[in-house]
Amino acid sequence: MISEFGATGQLAGIIVGGAVAGGGLALLGNALIRRERDLGGADTRSLSTRTVRRLKGFGTRLPIAVLVGVFILLITAWPVAAIAAFVMILAWPALMGGAREERRQAERLEALALWTESLRDTIAGAVGLEQAIIATSRAAPGPISDDIVTLADRLRVRVPLPTALHRLADDLNDASADLVVAALLLNSRLRGPGLRQVLTSLADSVRAEVDMRGRVTAGRAATRRSVQIVVTVTLLFVLGLRTFNPSYVEPYRHPAGQVVLAIVVGFFAAGFFWLKQLSSYDLPERFLHHSSQSEGVAR
Repeated sequence: MISEFGATGQLAGIIVGGAVAGGGLALLGNALIRRERDLGGADTRSLSTRTVRRLKGFGTRLPIAVLVGVFILLITAWPVAAIAAFVMILAWPALMGGAREERRQAERLEALALWTESLRDTIAGAVGLEQAIIATSRAAPGPISDDIVTLADRLRVRVPLPTALHRLADDLNDASADLVVAALLLNSRLRGPGLRQVLTSLADSVRAEVDMRGRVTAGRAATRRSVQIVVTVTLLFVLGLRTFNPSYVEPYRHPAGQVVLAIVVGFFAAGFFWLKQLSSYDLPERFLHHSSQSEGVAR
């Protein structure tokens, strides 16, 4: 058993050392190669910049995934299991997450409804739309305060109102926000009456959507917990078998066993993905996009 553990440790050390050496050589080559900018100002390092940005997006999950992968390799001596653990740690937010993002979206929608009502009440004082937006930006609700302040700043530096509203829609990035922005766009072009009534109806509609999303989230919380329980129990069961009954899983040490294990891991991954799909819902698509923004600017 000791010799087996030593051989496994040597294998893991070789793998980790090779990975570190390869990464160091790649970084060294990246630093020594000279790069030029083209006449249009585009940086030829954009690909490496995007790669570094993606790696930074993983945050602390990347080193944790490496450590967990090495630990699984030392315990089980199964490369497939180590790779699966590495990928699972990196994909953990996509597999287990979602509740926090749903709460954040609900808070932003509630803040949008509050700002819509504030804008309606400000317009009621015979104030123009641009002045009302700037006035309400001083007390905009927290979740969207940065977006509303940015909108007001654009108006202060003489950005056309339709262009500024299109950029607000892109900043908010929500179908319900597109409805509010579309109403403001129509009013900025037509300058007709009835904006107060439209904003009232839109605020009520946004609040109704917030309530609907809350009910859906609460109903699917049980499914999300089921995903977490299934993943945890599966991992503990596999590690328990390998630790306390190694003879039962001895065939997985051979290449053919690793192929079978890869197939099993693939089935489990498909099942986890299916459970994740059950615990999420599709949001309505936006209808104000960059093409619409360009059209509005052209006009």
